[in-house]
Formats: sequence, C-alpha cells, structure tokens
Amino acid sequence: MTKSLVIVESPAKAKTIKKFLGKNYVVKASVGHIIDLPKSKLGIDIENNFKPEYITIRGKGPILKEIKAEAKKAKKIYLATDPDREGEAISWHLSNALNIKDDVPCRIEFNEITKNAIKNAIKKPRKINKNLVDAQQARRVLDRLVGYKLSPLLWRKMRKGLSAGRVQSVATKIIKDREEEIIKFVPEEYWSLVLKVETSKKEAFQVKFHSDHQGNKEIKSQEEANNIISEIKNKELTVMDVKKSTKKRNPNHPFTTSTLQQEASNRLGYSTKKTMSVAQQLYEGIDLEKGGTVGLITYIRTDSTRLSEEAKKSAHQYITDNLGEKYANETPKAAPKKNQEIQDAHEAIRPTDVLRHPDSIKSSLSRDQYRLYKLIWERFVASLMTPAIYDTLTIELQVNNIRFRATGSRLNFDGFLKVYSFAAISEEVNLPILEVGEKIDIRDIIPNQHFTQPPARYTEASLVKTMEELGIGRPSTYSPTISTILSRGYVEKEGKNLKPTELGIIVTEILEDYFTDVIDINFTADFENRLDYIEEGKEDWPKLLKKIYDPFAKMLEKAEEDIEEIDLVEESDEVCEKCNAKMLIKYGRYGKFLACSNYPDCTSTKPIIHKIGVKCPKCESGEIVERKSKKGRVFYGCSEFPTCRYVSWGKPIDEKCPNCDNLLAHKINKKSEKIICTNKDCKYSRDV
Repeated sequence: MTKSLVIVESPAKAKTIKKFLGKNYVVKASVGHIIDLPKSKLGIDIENNFKPEYITIRGKGPILKEIKAEAKKAKKIYLATDPDREGEAISWHLSNALNIKDDVPCRIEFNEITKNAIKNAIKKPRKINKNLVDAQQARRVLDRLVGYKLSPLLWRKMRKGLSAGRVQSVATKIIKDREEEIIKFVPEEYWSLVLKVETSKKEAFQVKFHSDHQGNKEIKSQEEANNIISEIKNKELTVMDVKKSTKKRNPNHPFTTSTLQQEASNRLGYSTKKTMSVAQQLYEGIDLEKGGTVGLITYIRTDSTRLSEEAKKSAHQYITDNLGEKYANETPKAAPKKNQEIQDAHEAIRPTDVLRHPDSIKSSLSRDQYRLYKLIWERFVASLMTPAIYDTLTIELQVNNIRFRATGSRLNFDGFLKVYSFAAISEEVNLPILEVGEKIDIRDIIPNQHFTQPPARYTEASLVKTMEELGIGRPSTYSPTISTILSRGYVEKEGKNLKPTELGIIVTEILEDYFTDVIDINFTADFENRLDYIEEGKEDWPKLLKKIYDPFAKMLEKAEEDIEEIDLVEESDEVCEKCNAKMLIKYGRYGKFLACSNYPDCTSTKPIIHKIGVKCPKCESGEIVERKSKKGRVFYGCSEFPTCRYVSWGKPIDEKCPNCDNLLAHKINKKSEKIICTNKDCKYSRDV
C-alpha cells in the first residue's frame, strides 16, 4: 500500500508524530530550513523587485534528496512545519522543491503534538498561505540587506568580524542608552521616618510618615526630618481614620513566549536561550514511563494568551475535582485585546493535558524539564482559578497636623495561590483594632537617610519585556537577538545584568550618527506592524522594501565617504615575554586580549587579567583574578593556574572569617548581597 509522506522540521518531532500516525505514514524531518539565501553573497536582486536567490543550504542536499525520493513514492504529501511565518516559508520552499502545485491543499498545522491534534490536522490540509510567506520573505530580505550592507562597512572602517542587524542593533542601543542614564544619574537625598508606637493595651506596632502639615509627602533633608521629630517628640498620636476593606489579587494570564522567558529568568534563573531550548524539548515530545512519547506543552512561539474552550473546560473540571468549586473561576480575567484583524491562530503556552500533573511525570523528566513544565502547568491552572482575597486595614494617625499611616493585611482566601507556588505571597502584617479618637503613645522615632537609585541595568528578562512593549521583534526573535549581541561582544553579563562593552558603544554610536532609521526604535516597531499588513494581504512587500531601501542606500554612500577608519587597537603597559616588544590590546570574538605588536613575526597572545587585590588563600603566592566560564559567567581563580586551582563564584575580599579564619567573599543573588565564608562547611554570612 502506498504511504503518505509527512514532513516536519525536527527529528525529535518526527519521532513523536510517527508513533501517532502509524504504518501508513512516512515522517521525515527537514532539520530546519533546507532552502535559503546563500551565505557567500547578498543573494538579492535589488533592481528586480528585491527578488531573492534561493539555494539548497550547504550540507542539506542529502536530506532534500531523501525527501524527494520519498515524495515520489507517496500518495499524499503533508507539510507539517511550525505554525508561524517561518514554518510557512519552510513549507513553501519544500512545496517548490517537490513540485507541488499552488492550489494543492498540502499544508497542515497543529498547536500541540498529541495524537488527537495530529490526526485532526491530517483531516484538514490547506493551501500554502502566500501572504504569510511574503511577510517572512520581507523580514528575511530586509535583514539580509541591512546585515550584508552594514557589516562590510564596519569591517572596512573598524575591524573584521563585526556585524550589524535590524533588531540586534536596536537591542544593543537600548542597553547602551540605559548605561548612559546610569552614568548621568545624580542621586537625591531623602529621609524616611518610622515610629514605634503602643496602644493603652500595650499593643505594639509601627507607623510611617505620610505627610507634614503643608501636605508634603517627602522628607528631603536631615533638617526637615529633625523639624518633624521636634514637633512630635513627647507627644501622643491621635487615630483619625480606620479603614477596613478587602483586596483581590488576580492570577496572571497563561504564558506567552515573552512572559515565559521573563518568569523562567526571574523564578528559575534560566537564560532566554535555555528557556527556549528546554521548552522546545517539552513541545516536541518526551518519552514518558506511562503513556509513551507525547508533546507536553503547546506551541512555544506565541504572543497570544487565548485558551481553547476544550482546554478551559478540562482545567475547570480538574480544579473542581481536586481543589473544590470555590477555587474554579467561571469568569477568568479577559485576555488583553489584540489587533482584531490579525488572525489569533495560536493559543497561550499551556500543558497539552492538565491531568498530566508535574509530579506524576517527574521521573521521566530532567531537572530543567521538570522545573519549566511545573512553571507552565501551574501558571495555566492558576489563570483559571479564583483571585486570592486579603483583608486590609489602613490606620491614619496625626499629631500637630503631621500625618502617619499604618497598613496591614491578612490572607483571607488563598485562591490561585494554592496552586501557583512561584507567586510571591504578601507578608501578613497584623495591626490592632483601633477606634477613631484613640490616643497612641510614641515609644521610639527612627529616622533613616536614603538616596534615590539610578535605573537598574537590563536583565535578559527585563530586556525581553521592554522589546515586547516597544514592538521590537517577535516571540521567535527575542532569544536569538540576546544570544547574538552577547556572542558578538557588544554586550556582556555582570551577574544577571546586561552591560554594553566599549565595542558595543562604539558600533552603536556610529550607527546612530549615520543610520538613524536602522537604529530607530519606532522605525523597527513600525516595520513589524507592516509585516502584519503583508500577512493580511494589505501591503506589497517589494514596494515596502523599496521605500525603506532607497534612503538606506543613500545613508550607506554618505557613511562610506564620511566615516574615518577607527583603530580599535590600544597600547598596553605589558611587555611580550617572547620578544620584549609592547603588547597591544585587541578585540577578539570573546572580548579583549593582549597580542604582540611584532605580529606576524611574533604571534604571542595572552588574556587580559583583572586582579582584584587579594592574595590567593590556597597557594599564597598567586593573586586572585577575575575569569569567565565558557558560558560567560564570572568567577574568581588564582593567577598561578593551572599550578594552583583555587576557584570561587563569590568575589573574595581581603578579610578573614571570624569563625574559621578562611577568606570571605562578596556574593550577589537576585534577592540580596551578602558577605559569606568561602569555606563550604562554615555557615558564616552577613548582609552587605
């Protein structure tokens, strides 16, 4: 019997789908794109309506040959690439390579890799959506034009290996602009005032300054703080108002690509790259001890929070059966409104079966898979649960027309918090029940000086959030963009924070001076909207590219004439150990390094070592220096490596532990900064 051929993108997905379809189907993987623009040249005929020159990707010839051989034998061909623009483009390339006519319904798509979803998709093939393909072509062609025209310019003017891109350059600019804000920031002084007070029944609590007799809510100097203290010292507070109320805390919507990347970063410490890699594994299929291979979550590249009626119904039943009716929300918070003209084809990221509890399949998952699946499962279930309810109490107090306030809260009903273990639960603050007019004694006055803080550097999570808010890129591009700017050396990580390098700043400033549109946030966001118009069939993509390319070409000409060559090489104080010539500071793929000025006669190179001024506690002859792991994480080791193998993740300080006399280290995590002992067996620590 002649078999049908199903073509997917990844071997893992092919393996999972094959088990669902059975012996009458052959499932082959294209392993991503098979046909694309050539790497060795521009590959776009600008004069001929920006016509792309597509070729079979080097190394993919045998895969295409195998697919063609199977296609000749097949009674039907189904193209089952990912359900997005890029997946549509891959299917289009495959249909052309296999000579499938435009009007043949060969394209199938599914949001989850489960038996029912696959079998239902096979029943409903459709024609290739050329509008989706054109939207992807427009993005691909513009990115190629920007990258292949700008990058050689940077090579000629600065050094080889540099690159510029439509989205990566804007992301670098966002990080660079934030760094400039931090540098220019001038801290402003302010003070807080806390009173420890006591009722006539000896009930103690705290109140905070709210406003002075002129209505000012800020204390800007020690003098102002002292004036307030002198007015309230040895006085009694009078209760002016007592407000009791309830406060609802609603659950968040289920995950989109962006919110999953943010939450996985904040709660699990995952990079965007790691999050998407693990999520892809969960989507494509996991071999479970009971149940065989199955996709555990729905498609992972989506900006929709919509849920299917079937998914909501099954979750509602699960919540009712396992937690009780009072936890099931009949009218969950409505999803944010999207452009109604754009097809909302995707769902939010959710488990494919709510009955597959994380703990029931834990033994079949790696630690990373389990943690991410648990996060997705809990967020989905919680999104359809009732709000948490807090009882709140606000007390207003006054002395000499200076107002103070105390607020308390108590969790009355846990609602969605019963399931979503990753949510931070508000700390309960209990206050005494007071009457208006009641007098309260002041037992202690605690003034504290503070200074306003500069804006925080971006983390991967906050950068993704900002890119989404500004409309830069799409769900599929956030993670690759961040990976690119890190690998190019334009941005580096300090702990979780993203900081521009000197190279990133120089390249961005050149682009700002000569290529205003390329680096402009509004231009980049507007282009994403134009891609939506192409997808809707409302805009012609070659005409759009012409509007963009003509002014870009003029910018290129001007930049070629005006930009002077920039020597990125700096002279250092180091002397070459081989020939005694001066060592130069150069930029490489992994950042700065030292190279001999006698190159090519002398090829001596060595890394730039950052000493922190602390002697190695292990060998006592070397010094502690800052190093980076292969993944870019900073750690500290001995300068005498490999003779001495002392290492520490925390930054050692020149101070001994009072308990065991080992070296102390400065350790930073997302919640605190501490001084800890480098001896693992010693538990000494203190706050910075």
